[in-house]
Amino acid sequence: MKKLIRIILRDAQYFFSCSIHFALLLLSLAAMSKLIPAQEAAKIYHTNYVRNARAIGVLWIIFTICFAIITMVVFIQPYWIGDSVDTPQSGYFGLFHYCIGNPITGELVCKGSALDFGSIPSGAFKTAMFFVGISFLLVVGTIGCFGLFFFCNAGSVYKICAWIQLAAATCMVIGCMIYPDGWDSEEVKRMCGQRTDKYTLGNCTVRWAYILAIISIMDSLVLSFLAFVLGNRQDKLLPEDFQVGENTGKMTKQA
Repeated sequence: MKKLIRIILRDAQYFFSCSIHFALLLLSLAAMSKLIPAQEAAKIYHTNYVRNARAIGVLWIIFTICFAIITMVVFIQPYWIGDSVDTPQSGYFGLFHYCIGNPITGELVCKGSALDFGSIPSGAFKTAMFFVGISFLLVVGTIGCFGLFFFCNAGSVYKICAWIQLAAATCMVIGCMIYPDGWDSEEVKRMCGQRTDKYTLGNCTVRWAYILAIISIMDSLVLSFLAFVLGNRQDKLLPEDFQVGENTGKMTKQA
């Protein structure tokens, strides 16, 4: 009797063990059926990667256009420096165009043209105008490079634009640094007072166009850095002629 009970218990234990293994096998098969195949997972990852890169690229293009508008405003507007309550005369100066109040009537008399270097009151102003103008042309050139996206590798185009934007930032820095060297001109002293000298503004104040030019430098550096990042991201995208093997899960190149 004891032997029979021992046999029954052994068979029950064996049956229970087999049942557990069978249940685990069913759970494993169910879990495996829900897993995404390697090729499909790679496609989903690649699609999301491309979508994110394109979204950031669109923002970069929009901000580059905004940067071009800012640079144009900085170049044209004559509000780099201006009068204050303590200045002998009212007026304002830009890169090439300036206006100073008549001491008798108080009416503003405006002079200066980008096409007439002789009308610009300082050699430093001429040099600053040249570099800021080059910066503007470089930004316009960046916008012109957008058309290369239809013909060339996107990563290479981003890197070209990044170098151009970096050059534009450099030119803007040079222009902003040289501009105060012309504050010792007679026309500036007539508006700002005799205490005015190179890099010393006297009674005048810095106006919004000069501040905007400095901000545009930071903008250009950020855009240049972002373009380099986008260019490197494009290089890392999964090429179209590569696929993931269904059995091995490894990337292989199509023949």
